[in-house]
Amino acid sequence: MPITSPKLEWCVIRLGQDMNWWVEETSDPINWDTIDGLSILDPRQMSHLIEMADPLVEYGFRLSNFDQAFYKFRVSKDMGNGRIRLERVHNSLLHPNEPLFALPDIIDEEKGPYADLLSQLIHARIQMLNNLIDFEEHVTPEELEEELREAQNNDYLEGGSTHIFNELLHIVEYIPEGYELDLEEEEPVEAEEKKYAKDLSEFEEEEANIEEDETMRWEEEGEEEEKEGFGSEEEGEEKETKKPSKASKKAPAPKKEVKKPTKKATVKKQASFTSSKKTKKK
Repeated sequence: MPITSPKLEWCVIRLGQDMNWWVEETSDPINWDTIDGLSILDPRQMSHLIEMADPLVEYGFRLSNFDQAFYKFRVSKDMGNGRIRLERVHNSLLHPNEPLFALPDIIDEEKGPYADLLSQLIHARIQMLNNLIDFEEHVTPEELEEELREAQNNDYLEGGSTHIFNELLHIVEYIPEGYELDLEEEEPVEAEEKKYAKDLSEFEEEEANIEEDETMRWEEEGEEEEKEGFGSEEEGEEKETKKPSKASKKAPAPKKEVKKPTKKATVKKQASFTSSKKTKKK
């Protein structure tokens, strides 16, 4: 059934004990069997999967595959008891204007849009792992597909169905056992500081390992001569600065010049006083 089929117009979903949403009823019960467990993605799960798949774009994956592989629904009515009625819309999952639920197009499980999405995700993830991790032997898509089948069989044996969120998350987070993959980039400043510290330590090691030769000794002798010349210049400057201090000790001369007029003035007064007494006696 093409994704533009008008038969699927609404569905009723319920919140399961696993805190995932499951389809309980649809407007097209002929093509959509809900007995075996038909799962649907909520808006937060869809957003997380798109974010996790974004690094795979570099390895050939197209995010537009999500729009092609899912029917989109918005909330129409809260029916209570963990049940919601959804109505179908044709908005994009990549730039939604409102929270959207996503139901996978699994009418054709082998060649349908959802099957194509799984295939492209798997191949892009495997290509990224082989490019970023130094494996002894390259990982193959078949290894990842085998793990997916094992997970589905385990869920079936436990009496349940594999939710599509767990299936897709298994793919975008897949790493072979015994290996790690760190996709977080360092802060530019921290990375630059680490690079600088590393270059500095390497430079110090190289400098410590350099053996002295005659040219290096000649440079040391030149530096010592410059230091001696600089010291003699400093001594000369100190002598020049000391000379003004001797002249400053001879400075009291102006005080004598100030006192002389005062003494002469007193002498004149005494002379005039005595002379007046002598004239009276006569």
